[in-house]
Amino acid sequence: MKTQPERKPDLIQVATAGTLPGLFRERVARTPELTAYRQLDEPSGQWRSLTWRQMAERVGRWQRALAGLGLAPGARVAAQLRNCIDWVCYEQAALALGLVVVPLYPNDSPGNAAYILGDSGSLVLLVGTLNQWRALSSWRSTFPELRQVVCLEDASGKDAGFEAPPAFVCAADWLDREGPVPAGHDADPNDLATLVYTSGTTGRPKGVMLSHRNILWNAASQLETVRTYHDDTLLSFLPLSHAFERTVGYYFPMMAGSSVAYARSLQTLADDLMTIRPTALISVPRVYEKAYARIQAKLAQEGPIARALFRTAVDIGWRRFLAQQGRGDPIGFSDRMLWRLLRPLVADKVLARVGGRLRIAISGAAPLSEPVARCFVGLGLTLLEGYGLTEAAPTIAGNRIEDNVPGSAGLPIPGAEVRLGASGELLARTPGVMLGYWGRPEDTARAIDADGWLHTGDVAEIRQGRIYIRGRIKDILVMSSGEKIAAGDLEQTISADPLFEQALVVGEGKPFVTALLVLEPEAWKAFAQLLSLDPRQPRSLQTQVAKRAVIRRLAELLRDFPAHAQIRRVQLLSTPWTIDDGLLTPTMKVKREEVLRRYKTEIDALYAGHTIVL
Repeated sequence: MKTQPERKPDLIQVATAGTLPGLFRERVARTPELTAYRQLDEPSGQWRSLTWRQMAERVGRWQRALAGLGLAPGARVAAQLRNCIDWVCYEQAALALGLVVVPLYPNDSPGNAAYILGDSGSLVLLVGTLNQWRALSSWRSTFPELRQVVCLEDASGKDAGFEAPPAFVCAADWLDREGPVPAGHDADPNDLATLVYTSGTTGRPKGVMLSHRNILWNAASQLETVRTYHDDTLLSFLPLSHAFERTVGYYFPMMAGSSVAYARSLQTLADDLMTIRPTALISVPRVYEKAYARIQAKLAQEGPIARALFRTAVDIGWRRFLAQQGRGDPIGFSDRMLWRLLRPLVADKVLARVGGRLRIAISGAAPLSEPVARCFVGLGLTLLEGYGLTEAAPTIAGNRIEDNVPGSAGLPIPGAEVRLGASGELLARTPGVMLGYWGRPEDTARAIDADGWLHTGDVAEIRQGRIYIRGRIKDILVMSSGEKIAAGDLEQTISADPLFEQALVVGEGKPFVTALLVLEPEAWKAFAQLLSLDPRQPRSLQTQVAKRAVIRRLAELLRDFPAHAQIRRVQLLSTPWTIDDGLLTPTMKVKREEVLRRYKTEIDALYAGHTIVL
């Protein structure tokens, strides 16, 4: 019987690539006819693929158009559009000319996007839709240096919404130029490649300066720990303006020769997973937590036998995982027999909903709650958590397939050094650490010390070389008693319950801990009916019956936390916090200070009289 030859990765080394456009050129030269990208062609409703050779031709068109503007190397050019092939073409063309790319979140507020355009001094802006520019144009006095707006949407015959400069053109017309592709700029690996603005849970975002070398090193270091191949397909849906997606979901596959498919939206993600059937997925914890909540909600509607089978499948799968990792006893005969039955009956059915081919799933940008990780790992999904931040391009640590401890951020990636500083702050030193903050030398000096250590702002523990993130320093709440609580740990545990869509813990300078809780509509409907309350009536949320029931539920969820961290009072809410209302960052992180300010009246009421609800 013939054995299949072992797959070998085709990795482009950092030294070979030299720069980010050098990486693209090398990938085109190596595998010109392999599929590079896929996306939905909206007019036809069909998914279309482009090879690396076809991508090079497209990039050439963008390079011709950009070169026609006569911009000097180092000039900033911005992009505000959802993930798509044109995003990649625009960036590769800009980088080839020595320009600095400034990504904007496609759903960012006009005021925030305008601030970034002005702060970066961007000269060109690519937008996906005319409405994006219309929203921004009323702020144009704040970004006077902008010369050219390019719109992907066909705006023929439509009013662009302004009369004064900058010049406005549709991409189809702008790219319709003949002639040779102009020569590129011979960049140095240490040159500035991109300004990535932090999403800013507090204050104005800062522009993180990342070089070609920063990003290339980070992608290459991760590929040493997670093998990726030509036949891997990654489904991309996190914004490319996020450093995590930019490095891991874009340059990582380019370095390995894998293909990337661009999801249409978060709303269509479930359908796109079934269509694309990816082998790799990169996401933030909130997406996995929502999937977990849906599973739990569906189980709640099933009978006791179905729930018992699911729990048994996860428990056996978890024991199998521990045995495979060398941290548990070999599974016994009964577990092996039950797994043969439960895998197709339970586990495979769940994993089929993400396409059925998923080889690896990566979670980053925030810690993933242990129950969520345990559930998916127990079902047989290789789920790896990592840790990083924009200022490190971004990854600092990650779990390996063969050395995976859910609940931890894993080990430092090859070439990264970590240690703990004052107050347990995690410090990191890697070749991926940023050049600095754009136009903010004082902030840069505070972030990177004289020895090159990046001060992450995260509280961590390091055990046996493995990193455990305990929360942001600014999110460690000091109560009036002097006791400290990690708000992030509490919020993460609460949000894993399907009843709670969002949670924010309050306790800084207070005698006890309270919480603002946004309830998931369908789960609240079922919960209210159990309490004989009308879920359609807003006043039902404010009844003592509902609040006492929620506090009892929280006590069970938080039973492993110390007494001083228990939630004593709650404010129940039905309206989710969103990016549009300014309470979430574009990466779906809660803007703590803004929520506290917006709900000050409700929070004050929670502490009125210091009476504890029991």
